Amino acid sequence: MSAAPVRVSPVIKFFRWSFLGVGVVYGAFHQNRLSNREAKLRAVEEKQKAVRDAKLAAEKKAAADKEIKELEEMAK
Repeated sequence: MSAAPVRVSPVIKFFRWSFLGVGVVYGAFHQNRLSNREAKLRAVEEKQKAVRDAKLAAEKKAAADKEIKELEEMAK
């Protein structure tokens, strides 16, 4: 046989629900704050990506030109 459920005080119920509500609100606030921070980081990285891609393309072109020059010298 199972025992009858214990009656929980209304004060305890109130605090349980209050803490749950506060936790949900805090979680939403914290998520929003982190999302804004991450969006700013993405914007900065997007700007840096353009510079980094241009630099990488220039390095690749320089390496390809150097390789072609070396091959031409070897062919002579």
